[in-house]
Amino acid sequence: MFLWRAEVQPGVSVAFTDTNAGNLALHVGDDAAAVLRRRARLEDVAGISPRRFQYMNQVHGNEVSLVVEHGTADASDAGAEPSPAARTAPAPTADALVSLGGPLAVMVADCIPLVLVGTGSSGPVLSAVHAGRPGLFSGVIPAAVEQMRASGAKDIRAWLGPSVCGKCYEVPAELRDEVAAVLPSAWSTTSWGTPALDLPGAAAIQLDGLGVPIEYRGPCTLENGSLFSYRRDSRCGRFAGLVWTHD
Repeated sequence: MFLWRAEVQPGVSVAFTDTNAGNLALHVGDDAAAVLRRRARLEDVAGISPRRFQYMNQVHGNEVSLVVEHGTADASDAGAEPSPAARTAPAPTADALVSLGGPLAVMVADCIPLVLVGTGSSGPVLSAVHAGRPGLFSGVIPAAVEQMRASGAKDIRAWLGPSVCGKCYEVPAELRDEVAAVLPSAWSTTSWGTPALDLPGAAAIQLDGLGVPIEYRGPCTLENGSLFSYRRDSRCGRFAGLVWTHD
């Protein structure tokens, strides 16, 4: 169920699921009831039930939502996931969530699932970030770190989950040039010699510039059959990056 899982500081765990946990997304044509059962099983295995992971409606932007309680965020454009009300509360439309200890989730299938953990005066400050090419380009990582610090976080650390690597993420040369003009560290070449983007490399440089050390870097999704990869199969599901406290 978990590709990687660890208690990263007393009372706080970070994990990244694999295909054994199944598809966790409601927007890829899967049966909604089956998705919600998988999410509930994941919460049981993580030991957070009856609490639930807060998911988000991800749109490849840089919006950050501060989660006050499950299903409540400060984003003015909050929407609702198309799922039975018995299991899902309103989900913010955003690409980063920040909470003061509430369980968070980010879904991906090649983009970076970035988890951030900081310490606050009254407990941990958590964040889950969907860092794909558009989000990195528009500054979703700095925006998430800024919101965490505004919420009192200190000593923030990062876990870069599995994502497509710079040797596999082939793009047109024009797109590589456009992105590299803003994120020079994203410039890359595939292992077969064509233009590419290194999103994990660019994220690492951004985090370093923000003074946030990286504790973990996951494998390439395209090269790892135990992970969903949109580039391998556009009809695939989504795995999750997770962070939670042990209440």
